[in-house]
Amino acid sequence: MVHQTFGRRTAGSGIDRAAVAALGEEHLDWRFKALPPEAWGRTAQAYVASSPHLADLGTPLLTLDAGALDHNLRTMAAWCRGAGVALAPHGKTTMAPALWQAQLDAGAVGITLANLPQLHVARAFGVQRLMLANSLLDPAGLAWIAGELAGDPDFAFACWADSVDTVTQMDAALHAAGVGSGPDPETDRPVEVLVELGAPGGRTGARTIAEAEEVARAVQAAPTLRLAGVAGYEGSLAHNASPESLATVRAYLRDLAELHRRLAPSAYETDHPIVTAGGSAYFDTVAEVLVPAAAESGGEVVIRSGAYVIHDDGFYRGISPLSRTENATAFRAAMHGWARVVSHPEPNLSLLDAGKRDFPFDEGLPIPELVRGGGQASGAVTALNDQHTFLRDAGDTAPVGAVLRLGLSHPCTAFDKWTLIPVLDDADSADPKVVDLVRTFF
Repeated sequence: MVHQTFGRRTAGSGIDRAAVAALGEEHLDWRFKALPPEAWGRTAQAYVASSPHLADLGTPLLTLDAGALDHNLRTMAAWCRGAGVALAPHGKTTMAPALWQAQLDAGAVGITLANLPQLHVARAFGVQRLMLANSLLDPAGLAWIAGELAGDPDFAFACWADSVDTVTQMDAALHAAGVGSGPDPETDRPVEVLVELGAPGGRTGARTIAEAEEVARAVQAAPTLRLAGVAGYEGSLAHNASPESLATVRAYLRDLAELHRRLAPSAYETDHPIVTAGGSAYFDTVAEVLVPAAAESGGEVVIRSGAYVIHDDGFYRGISPLSRTENATAFRAAMHGWARVVSHPEPNLSLLDAGKRDFPFDEGLPIPELVRGGGQASGAVTALNDQHTFLRDAGDTAPVGAVLRLGLSHPCTAFDKWTLIPVLDDADSADPKVVDLVRTFF
């Protein structure tokens, strides 16, 4: 029996399409704050078939734009083909199986996730190739993963390790779960591990190449584990696209490439090692540095950009390589907030009925864009409370009762506030139509 490894790719979407389609049969009710009472009692599919429009929905509201989603999927797929990299997008951005399916259908080789609960969601929807961009030390979680691997030869999984202690604890937990001692080698599968290299001031990851090599030797010595590649994350080392930030990122990626060169080919315990880095801010630099190293030493570069499918009108619009590269096809913001003016207590102050419980604020405040029904919005958002947005200097574009479209920054902290998100045919039109509903699982 041939078991899947994360680096070996096969045809197919790698997700249970029937399970995703079944979300359309979920009955709607008061639990979904995006929808009005008129939707309650219907299935999601039936409600969309009734042709609701944006004006039928209440506020506050988060929506997606169908055209922008499609554009972003096609743009990223084309960029990856041209750069010679594979894509395993970080699914924690949306936690939306329907969007994962769209990403896989567009060419992604798997889905990346950040923690054990997210892995549970992905396996519930039959995702067949998962990377955990983190260490997995929970004994119950390791036993569960071992069972998933044993029961499904088409399931491929890889996680990270950045210390010998991590490797020792993983090995002990997997031994306790029976890995390495079962009578049937066909179902007794070791867990694939990528050695994580970090950098001073960053997040997790061995701080030097020498330390990372020590971790690799520990993985090789653990019968329950298999050394499958190297991993890292450059996004925590910089927060803009200044020359200094790009130099910091490039230097780190050179170290990751050097670690791969030192381990390839004899240290790896797979014929398909991977070298993975790349959030949504510096994936061009990742390809520039890592693709040549992978080509000369064996292996494949896998980037993990997750925010691209949604993009934004703030942080990622400013830092995305496709925004700052001349003649590149840029991503489009696919998410928007909608909020109603509920108070005008001072001459230059309007209060909207949305706040921190509804919209992201950690990477910049919302930006007034349009007035629903037509016309440009003005002014600036200066603060968010739990349930209110402070809009100043909006003039006559924000009378009480007006509904404003807001540009948002950072999809990762937008989606987690919504269990169901309407998709509009065209968020720029005067009367957008709801064409889909996206279910999230946070």
